[in-house]
Amino acid sequence: MVKRKSCIFISGSGTNLKALIKSSKNYNFPIDISFVITNNKNANGLQFAKLHKIPFKTFNLNNYREKEKALNQLRKKKIKLICLAGYMKILPKDFIQKFNGKIINIHPSLLPKFKGLNTFEKVLIKKEKKTGCTVHFVTDKLDDGKIILKKFFYIDKEDNIQSLKKKTQKLEYNAFSEAIIKVMK
Repeated sequence: MVKRKSCIFISGSGTNLKALIKSSKNYNFPIDISFVITNNKNANGLQFAKLHKIPFKTFNLNNYREKEKALNQLRKKKIKLICLAGYMKILPKDFIQKFNGKIINIHPSLLPKFKGLNTFEKVLIKKEKKTGCTVHFVTDKLDDGKIILKKFFYIDKEDNIQSLKKKTQKLEYNAFSEAIIKVMK
């Protein structure tokens, strides 16, 4: 199988990056993680890139020069898919247009509900019965692109922000890989 080169964008702990690296080691998984981009030079997730010898760089994509450098790196590395895995910045419109249909994101709610930040708080305030995660294509509208797949679980009375986050992350680790397989068919 010919694996397509991909880049994972992260901002923090990198737990989704870790799960994607694990999936990418499978012979039948359709992508090779060739590059990691972060907006946070102190992102803990960079430890996974270092451990697996995946090149990485820090860019502020809202700075024109840095955005152009990032685009040049992505072109040089022949990146075919960008995965936003806990990337906590909004991508510039022109950046999204250059990779139109080749950027996917994982979001910790059942979109279209609870776009943006503080999803677990919003879920609890609205007394939702279930929640989960959504993998979707990225457009220039926040958390609004075509949905690739959703995974959900039922909320317990005892659940709080931390428990919802933990349960959602568990779902995300499989959902992201499943979505990549679906998109790359």
